[in-house]
Amino acid sequence: MTLLQNMEKKVSSEGEKEKELFDKYMCYCKNGAAALEKSIADAGNKMPELESAITESEAKLVQLKEDVKTAQTDRAAAKEAIATATAVRDKEKATFDQEAADADANLAALNKAVDAISKGAGGAFLQTQTAQNLKKMVLNKENMNDGDRGELVAFLTDNDEYAPASGEIIGILKTMGDEMNVDIADMKKTEAGAVTAYEALMSAKNKEVEALTKSIETKLKRIGELGVEIVQMKNDLGDTGEALLEDKKFVADLEKNCAEKQALFDENVKMRGGELAALADTIKVLNDDDALELFKKTLPGASSFLQEQVTQSDMANKAYALLSAAQKAAKNPKLDFIALAVMARRPVSRRSSNSSTISLLS
Repeated sequence: MTLLQNMEKKVSSEGEKEKELFDKYMCYCKNGAAALEKSIADAGNKMPELESAITESEAKLVQLKEDVKTAQTDRAAAKEAIATATAVRDKEKATFDQEAADADANLAALNKAVDAISKGAGGAFLQTQTAQNLKKMVLNKENMNDGDRGELVAFLTDNDEYAPASGEIIGILKTMGDEMNVDIADMKKTEAGAVTAYEALMSAKNKEVEALTKSIETKLKRIGELGVEIVQMKNDLGDTGEALLEDKKFVADLEKNCAEKQALFDENVKMRGGELAALADTIKVLNDDDALELFKKTLPGASSFLQEQVTQSDMANKAYALLSAAQKAAKNPKLDFIALAVMARRPVSRRSSNSSTISLLS
């Protein structure tokens, strides 16, 4: 009775533990499948978004490279314009400096002539290099009255055959001086205008170069960043695709494994229910007064068996031997259930062969 009751408790305990583990596994089947389905759905939505983002980013990358190329061309043109304008300005400045120096020298010579003639030292002046320079200037001067030119050349040549009046010469020289002052003023004004235009051009072109340089640097930086982003998105797309395939495969395996686990659990529950029913029936038989009398009559020493301090294996073997003898004597079919229950709990190494069980049941 003690053996069978312990067996009944152990079977029930094992059933409870198996039920607890089964419930946990089924919870995983339910929640794990839901999580995987969500992951699959998310991956299905994410992959088209990544593909679209990659296409868009690659188009931006191409456009940025074109923009950089255009900006570099424009910057080179602006720098070339600066160099060209600077070369022209330098040439203009050199020309102005030379013309201004010549004009100042000619005006100085003219003023000396006027001063010398006014003081009555015209003859002495004619012997100087200044007079010769002034004569050369008069001969080369454009837009000058031919009559005035002839009077001055005759005076500066010191021709005895023709000597113009000093007052007339002074008048012509002063007129020439006034004209030269106007020409010098116009020349300086033109130079100042050229300088202003050059400086404005340089300011605009330098700002253009600076802006283009900044734009190029910004775009080059963005090109580098975008290149990294595209690589990362492609890696992410590949990883997502692989994860999607793995999740789909795992879902299929999970459904199969969960179904197999459910079938196995149902089978174990059914078998355990039959085992518990057999144990309950056996215990009920053993509790019956007729069974007790039968044990006493058949095996007078059976009561002492319950008092021995033996192992469960020894108890099972002895119980099986007693049941075998009692079954042969009483021919009671109920004892078959007892024998089967004891047989199921005997250690494998100590159990009898299948022929013994067949002999008992026969």
